Amino acid sequence: MGGVLRVEPLWVETFTGLRMRQFDRLLKVVRERGGNGPGGGRPWCLPLSDRVLLVAVYYRTNLTMRQLAPLFGVSPATLCRVIQRLRPLLAIEPASRPADAVERLWIADGTLIPVRDRKVGASSRNYRFSANVQVVIDADTRLVIAAAMPVPGNTADAKAWRDSGLATDCEGVTVLGDGAYINTGLVVPHRKRPGRALLPGEEDDNAEHRRVRARVEHAFARMKHYKILRDCRQRGSGLHHAVQAIAHMHNLTLAA
Repeated sequence: MGGVLRVEPLWVETFTGLRMRQFDRLLKVVRERGGNGPGGGRPWCLPLSDRVLLVAVYYRTNLTMRQLAPLFGVSPATLCRVIQRLRPLLAIEPASRPADAVERLWIADGTLIPVRDRKVGASSRNYRFSANVQVVIDADTRLVIAAAMPVPGNTADAKAWRDSGLATDCEGVTVLGDGAYINTGLVVPHRKRPGRALLPGEEDDNAEHRRVRARVEHAFARMKHYKILRDCRQRGSGLHHAVQAIAHMHNLTLAA
């Protein structure tokens, strides 16, 4: 059975949200990370470019294996194996401390992602079974710097941040957070104290803080164009791999 989707500008741009040059950069990264495998054994029924397209389309559309398989002319089992094999290779590059760290401004926040795996998520304030994912973005470029392993959605943002290990990646950089990140080392808004209103200067500081911090919410909104982040059916580390890959594709759309 022949597939419908293939690596052509029309299909790539329609089903992944990437321009062709951006998809080519993603493909190059996967190939350099060993996407073709060590060689030997039975060859894949799809070329590497189609397999990378398959994973990107899966994350973008969140179609089931049975729905997606006919579009590529493979069986659901083969499609599942392709996703399992390639999903770690699409991940964002590990964050490194920038040379001009003192002058940079990053923003940290957590987002709730609905999941099906009871070992990953928990009943959360969005009234769904969700996981909490901590993400850091650059305030100037809006690029994702790093994303942590998911934790149950009922975990407070401050605890999720402390347990994430992202503070090490942000060492030496000023990082903004909302009021939930008190006593974490992040820059948070001024708080009202009992019997004392905020001073005029503090009100202005909070307004500017909100204006800048809104950029991370915009980044979450763009990342959730990939519908797997609206209802993740993947189990185990599947959500983590999906977030890492989507952060990488999000960065490609902004940088290229």
